[in-house]
Amino acid sequence: MKILVIGSGGREDALVWKISQSLKVSKIYCAPGNAGTSKRAQNIDIKSDDLQGLFKFAKDNKIDLTVVGPEVPLVLGIVDLFEKEGLRVFGPNKLAARMEGSKIFAKELMEKYSIPTAKYKSFTDEKSALDFINSIATPMVIKADGLAAGKGVIICQTKDEAVAAVKRILGDKEFGSAGSSIVIEEFLEGEEASILCFTDGKTIVPMDSAQDHKRVFDNDEGSNTGGMGAYSPAPVVTKELLEVIDKTILKPTIEGLVKDGITYKGVLYVGVIVTKDGSKVLEYNARFGDPETQCILPRLKNDIVDVFEAIIDSNLANIKLLWEEKASVCLVLASGGYPGKYQNGIEINGIEKASQLEDVVVFHAGTAIDQISGKVITNGGRVLNVVANGKTIKEAIDLAYQATTLISFEGMHYRKDIGLRALRE
Repeated sequence: MKILVIGSGGREDALVWKISQSLKVSKIYCAPGNAGTSKRAQNIDIKSDDLQGLFKFAKDNKIDLTVVGPEVPLVLGIVDLFEKEGLRVFGPNKLAARMEGSKIFAKELMEKYSIPTAKYKSFTDEKSALDFINSIATPMVIKADGLAAGKGVIICQTKDEAVAAVKRILGDKEFGSAGSSIVIEEFLEGEEASILCFTDGKTIVPMDSAQDHKRVFDNDEGSNTGGMGAYSPAPVVTKELLEVIDKTILKPTIEGLVKDGITYKGVLYVGVIVTKDGSKVLEYNARFGDPETQCILPRLKNDIVDVFEAIIDSNLANIKLLWEEKASVCLVLASGGYPGKYQNGIEINGIEKASQLEDVVVFHAGTAIDQISGKVITNGGRVLNVVANGKTIKEAIDLAYQATTLISFEGMHYRKDIGLRALRE
């Protein structure tokens, strides 16, 4: 089989790594890819939002299966385009991808089908939103309706912070059209977890749990990011709790979509929070999480191509997921200044040395190969993902940080507390 992976981040490097282990696969392409994907795939210089360019490449090169990594091409309708022309593609169609593409759409679906979530109201004009802020208690959460690269969610501890957030999104248009509407919702207290599921629109099969660390600094301080690290499994998600989440959230979500005439095929990522009043949905994503994928896929025993094909063919009920009895931790190494402004083109040292450690794999995210020197350089905010496996979370944490000490680039920063909350649970 010839497979095309779309995307250029750590998630896509992990997908290429996992797909490359399939005996069915003869050739992998990655568009546009990064320095890491180039080790196992042929990088193709087509941007992930260039739907026509990707379609032409897939058709001209007789690609057997396309795997879509990021959310933008899904929300733009890449699956619809490929399927219309008879090409096999893994991911939800445009209607289904609205689960991530519009927080208001997702909230309305949850409200309609009694799926537990935070109380909310949506707004398109600044004045109405500011009037509402003055009528409710803090803290509160303000979200841009559309895609904002993981940075469109603002937790406001005070009303002044909430006013500033509304002005940033609706007034100053900081997130462009993604912020033409906003959701203001109650702040939920509890432990968060990421539940990634495979679904063919009928059957829904949860992967092993994970927990992400969104804030840029230790102790969950600083700005939201795309994710600074993750670990799997998440001790907070016990077998009993997952059964409850399946019954109250996962199945009602898929069944609700079906009732609304939407067949969801692909990965449904449900961000949940375990509160004193039970588990509630924080958000839906329409694809593999990043960086959760990087610590989930190394624990998956199945040939992932079999899983993708079963979903496309509506045969997921015949697949049983098998997991390694170990823990995995992913550390994100970021550019100086991230999630704000940062510089690209900085040489990275020590990747090969870290990769040689047993039970360690380094996935590339924001990297490129310098055309003159041939060396690996920074090319994004989140640069590398150091993933370590261990018999326990503690063992995996220690190994991940040991590997990280071998890597260096100017301005590199990372959290020093990834996974520690798991040790307290």
